[in-house]
Amino acid sequence: MSTHLRIYTINRGRLHQFADEWKAQVLQLRIKYGFKIHDAWTIEKSNQFAWLISYDGDESWETKKKAYYSSPEREAMDPNPARLMARPEQHFVKSII
Repeated sequence: MSTHLRIYTINRGRLHQFADEWKAQVLQLRIKYGFKIHDAWTIEKSNQFAWLISYDGDESWETKKKAYYSSPEREAMDPNPARLMARPEQHFVKSII
C-alpha cells in the first residue's frame, strides 16, 4: 500500500474555507477514484491542513494520480481549493507499527 502524508500551509485567514472546499469537492472525488482517506486535520496555530491518503490497488500510485487529476470532475473543480495553498508538502510514509 502507498500512503501519502500531505501538509498544506494555507493562506492566512483561509484555513476554514480551504477545509470546507476540500470536504465538499476533493474528499468524495478521491474516494471515487479508489483512494482511501484516513483522516484530515486543521492545525490552527500554523494555519495548516494535513491529511493522510492511501491507495492499495493493482495500478501504480502515479497511474491513479494521473487518472484523478485528468478526470473531468477534477478539471472542472471550481473554485479549486488549491488556489488557497501557500505551500504544499507531500511525503510517502511507512508505518512502523
